[in-house]
Amino acid sequence: MKRMMDAALEEVRRKVLAGQRLDEHDGLAICATRDIHGLGELASVVRRRLHGPNVYYNINRHINYTNYCVLACSFCSFRRPWPPAAEPSGEMPAGRQEAGGYELSVDEVVALARQAAEGGATEVHIVGGLHPRLPFEYYLDICRGIRAACPGLHIKAFTAVEIVHFSRLSRPRRTVRQVLQELREAGLDSLPGGGAEIFDQRVHDEAFKAKIGEQDWFAVHREAHDLGIFSNATMLYGHIETPAERVTHLLKIRAHQDESLARGRARFNCLVPLPFIPEGSRLAHLPGPTGLDDLRTIALSRLMVDNVPHVKAFWVMLSPKMAQVALHWGADDIDGTVVHYDITRRELRGDAGGQMGADRLRRLIRQAGFLPVQRDTLYAPMESAAGSP
Repeated sequence: MKRMMDAALEEVRRKVLAGQRLDEHDGLAICATRDIHGLGELASVVRRRLHGPNVYYNINRHINYTNYCVLACSFCSFRRPWPPAAEPSGEMPAGRQEAGGYELSVDEVVALARQAAEGGATEVHIVGGLHPRLPFEYYLDICRGIRAACPGLHIKAFTAVEIVHFSRLSRPRRTVRQVLQELREAGLDSLPGGGAEIFDQRVHDEAFKAKIGEQDWFAVHREAHDLGIFSNATMLYGHIETPAERVTHLLKIRAHQDESLARGRARFNCLVPLPFIPEGSRLAHLPGPTGLDDLRTIALSRLMVDNVPHVKAFWVMLSPKMAQVALHWGADDIDGTVVHYDITRRELRGDAGGQMGADRLRRLIRQAGFLPVQRDTLYAPMESAAGSP
C-alpha cells in the first residue's frame, strides 16, 4: 500500500499493515485527517483481511412494541410521553397512531413475527420504549409466544437499557442476571447493541441524563456474555460529542470485548455506528453528521475496534447509497430486509417504512463490488451468492 498523503497517518498505516493495535493517538489522527480516501484504503485492508470480498446481510424484521417511554433523551424523535393524551371525547387512544403513542399486544407482536417467518425471515429484532405499566411477564410472553409460533426464528431483543428497566419494574424485583436467565428460558437468543450512545459523562449528562450510563450498559452485556448470550454494540455519533469522545467510546467497547474473549463464552458480534438524525428531536437545530463524517466514523470503528469481527453500515439510517460506499470504508455488513423501522424518520425514497427486498440487498452489494452472503444472526453463512464481484 502506498504512503499516505497525510503524514500524520503514516504511523497508523505502519501499524495497520503490521497487524498492530491502534491507540488513542492514532484514533485522534484518523479523526483529524483530510485524506479521506487514504483512510478508506486503510480500513479496507482490515475488512478484506477479515472477510475477503464478502458482505453480509440477513432476512429480518424489526418490531417496535411501544413508543411510550419514561425517558426524554434529547436526541430521540421516537419516544412519546406517558400517560397518552386523551381524545376530545375523553377516551384514550387505541392502537398505532401516526403522530401519537402506541403499544402492541403480545398477540400483535407474535403475529408480526409469524408473518416475518412465513416470509423467509430468520430473525426478529425487538426493541421499544421504557413503558412504565407493562409488566415483566409481557416481555416473557412475547418471547414464549414467538418461540411457540416460530420455533426456528432467532429472537434478538431488548437493549441493555430495557433489561435494566425490566429488572427495576419486576415484582419481586429481579437482578439483571435473573432477567436475562428468564428471558433466555422464554426464548430469547441474543441482545441488540442499542442504548450505548456515547460513553462519556459530559455527553450523558447533557443528552440522556435519565438513561443508564456506561457502567450499567456494560454490566448487562457482561452478564449476557457470561451466560453465553451474544450481543452487538453501537455508537450514536454526530450530535454533541467530540471526535475524542468517539475514540474513547470505541476503546471502551474494545476493552470490554477483550474481557469477553478472555472469558470465552460469548462476545460482541458486530459494532454498529449509528448516525444521529436531528429531525423531530430536541436537538433538531444541529446539522447531524455529513456523508464524509459517516465514512470517517465507519473507518474509525473498523480500525480501532480490532477484536469485534463485523462493522455494520445500517442502510436504514445511512441510506442505501451511503451504505454501499461505506463498504469501501471498512463495513462488511448492511443489516437486512428490516421491513419496518420506527426509531428514526430519515426519508428514504422508495423505501416506505424501511423495507428492502433481499434481491435488492444483493444487488446493492454486487454493485458496490462485493459478494453478498446471507447470514444468520450470529454470522453463520446461510447462502453465498455465486459469481465474482
